[in-house]
Amino acid sequence: MVLHHRSRYGRYAGGPDPLAPPVDLSEALEAVAEDVMAGYSPRHALEEFLRRGGRNRDGLDQLAARVQQRRKDLLGRHRLDGTLDEVRKLLDTAVLEERKQLARDALMDNTDRAFREMQLQNLPASTAAAVNELASYDWQSGSAREAYERIKDLLGREVLDQRFAGMKQALENATDEDREAVNGMLRDLNGLLDKHRRGEDTDADFREFMARHGSFFPENPQSVEELIDALATRAAAAQRLLQSMSPEQREELMRLSAQAFGSPELMAQLDQLDSSLRALRPGEDWSGSERFEGQEGLGLGDGTGVLQDVAELDSLAEQLSQSYNGSALDDLDLDALARQLGQDAAVTARTLAEIERAMRDGGYLRRGADGDLRLSPQAMRRLGKSLLRDTAKQLSGRQGRRETRAAGAAGDQTGSSRQWEFGDAGPWDVTRTMTNAIRRTVAEGRDPGRGFRLGVGDIEVTETEARTQAAVVLLVDVSFSMAAEGRWVPMKRTALALHHLVSTRFRGDRLQLVTFGRYAQSMDIAQLTALPALREQGTNLHHGLLLAGRFFRQHPSMQHVLLVVTDGEPTAHLLADGDSWFNWPPDRETIRATVTELDRLGRAGVQATFFRLGDDPGLERFIQRLARRIDGRVVAPDVGGLGAAVVGEYLRAHVRSSYGGSDWDL
Repeated sequence: MVLHHRSRYGRYAGGPDPLAPPVDLSEALEAVAEDVMAGYSPRHALEEFLRRGGRNRDGLDQLAARVQQRRKDLLGRHRLDGTLDEVRKLLDTAVLEERKQLARDALMDNTDRAFREMQLQNLPASTAAAVNELASYDWQSGSAREAYERIKDLLGREVLDQRFAGMKQALENATDEDREAVNGMLRDLNGLLDKHRRGEDTDADFREFMARHGSFFPENPQSVEELIDALATRAAAAQRLLQSMSPEQREELMRLSAQAFGSPELMAQLDQLDSSLRALRPGEDWSGSERFEGQEGLGLGDGTGVLQDVAELDSLAEQLSQSYNGSALDDLDLDALARQLGQDAAVTARTLAEIERAMRDGGYLRRGADGDLRLSPQAMRRLGKSLLRDTAKQLSGRQGRRETRAAGAAGDQTGSSRQWEFGDAGPWDVTRTMTNAIRRTVAEGRDPGRGFRLGVGDIEVTETEARTQAAVVLLVDVSFSMAAEGRWVPMKRTALALHHLVSTRFRGDRLQLVTFGRYAQSMDIAQLTALPALREQGTNLHHGLLLAGRFFRQHPSMQHVLLVVTDGEPTAHLLADGDSWFNWPPDRETIRATVTELDRLGRAGVQATFFRLGDDPGLERFIQRLARRIDGRVVAPDVGGLGAAVVGEYLRAHVRSSYGGSDWDL
């Protein structure tokens, strides 16, 4: 006999998928870095990204808005007199059936009939008062008696459903034995809670209680504390339900509750339960209320469930706000979020929490000496790589441009090769490039004999023994006009892209970043990235050129390359005592000092390129004159193309020096 085993596969439901790929941090890192470059702290930038979300993912604000809309919908759809309406309908049915029976009963004494008619005719307008008045009425109609008994049954199930979700349906058509089982459960529950309040209960007491009455608790609590938590949450919601009613509705229901199952003992047990839960969980909201404005009537149990939902939504709103001390997205109740907004919301929140955790714990943010979070070197490298990739796309997409090279290489070939990277100027290793393409084509299951395409990853370039090294100074204007005109972040993105290119591809080069405002200052890439925009007047190009000259003198054997990014004429220069002299319009002495230092760099053979931002005619004329003095170049990119322009000029200068002065047109 052969046994056939079948396996069934479905969506993993045991928490986060252990086989899921790691969360993609590229978008988060770029967004955080963009805000950091704009002047935000990394902590605030990360919080803002989590609030905004990504291109294809909601953020905390969108989830919070959905939570508020769900809350509004619940309160706007319902009203709280559903139980009163049901009782009134059953009462009307009982009275109508009784009158029909009285009219049909010819054997009844006329006096008795008249008395009964008068009693039915003069019932109080209050539903509760009418139900209570008919408690001792001797019904002549069996259907009328049945309708009246259903009132007591309904009230009993409703008041139990307030404390134990699902009880209304579970006790429908219940027998006397079923009701006695409920009373027994309540007696044992109150006894257990009373012992717990006195500190006399044991684990055995809880296990014994659950063994006898566990079917009443679908939540399957694992301890008496979990049991109390579940009961107190619903009991508090039931109390808020009563306080959300009008005084007339509340009074009617309180009077009607005496008729629940026709059992005063039931209400006494429930009152004792409420008292114990209030004492055990005073932190629950026992005094709140809500305003229901809809048309869909709710019974006591359903209304209590809605208010539980409202309380859960309020808790989610607080968690999503992240406004309390020590808040973190790990605090989010994903199960509650899935219940209220659907599984997609829980997945979104889990992903945001993973992003926050990965950014904080994955080495992308680190604490500085002052205790504040900062972008780590790892984050800077990843961001620089991304920015350089964007710059490469801009360069390769320029229409009508092509690369031209002079024959020969910058050094003898070593016989080895490596994968091509952006900025490589060496010749291809054709044999290895073609071999890589053929291997990839075969691995993809295609026949290379029928043709194949080269991919970027296939290309290998020949290594050479020697390359001309360059000492590069990127001088960037940090006067306030750069920030005011929207050039602040593009300037930083440019510096990051160039820094990554030099540090990864041209490791033999040396790059110095120099900022110049009222004063000039040499900075590392992390300092420049985090530099806030200062409302400080002054464009001290003179001081920047002095620092550039000092750097070049430290690397005398290298090719000297100067890249200057500015949007204004020099308005400050450094005095002999180290102070900065500022004047607007530009002072003659400031211009003289700037030109003198530039001439000194020109005589030392510096290759200079000026990147002029903006359309000011005066700046254009001035920059052109500066460039002509030292045989430099002027580039006037739009702000979005600044990175491509600077990287392109660096490569142009580097390749020109490597190939004996040949032009490399990017």
